Amino acid sequence: MARVTSAVTSRKRRKRVLEQAKGFYGASSKQIRTAYDAVDKAMSHAYVGRKQKKRQYRRLWTVRINAACRELGTNYSRFMDNLHKAGIELNRKSLAELAVTDPGGFSELVKQVSSK
Repeated sequence: MARVTSAVTSRKRRKRVLEQAKGFYGASSKQIRTAYDAVDKAMSHAYVGRKQKKRQYRRLWTVRINAACRELGTNYSRFMDNLHKAGIELNRKSLAELAVTDPGGFSELVKQVSSK
């Protein structure tokens, strides 16, 4: 019986890791042992980053809504409270977009919910 080696498989695995490490600094992109470590760390950072991105966008939307509200004489928490009491279910992303692109429409919305 012929001897079976896993040369093709291991070469493919190493090649894939070095491809993922392309652009890394120094030995991390050239040597397989350091590339394994660098790619593992990069993957864990990427996983965490995907979670942080959601938080950061929500914070950005909140800041934009608050800035637009303060120009109109109210603040973020009062505006959101009035919005929920009025039964208007707009998410923060669309409110922030409205505040940036259509300030007139946003001011009408603020007047509508603050009068109730």
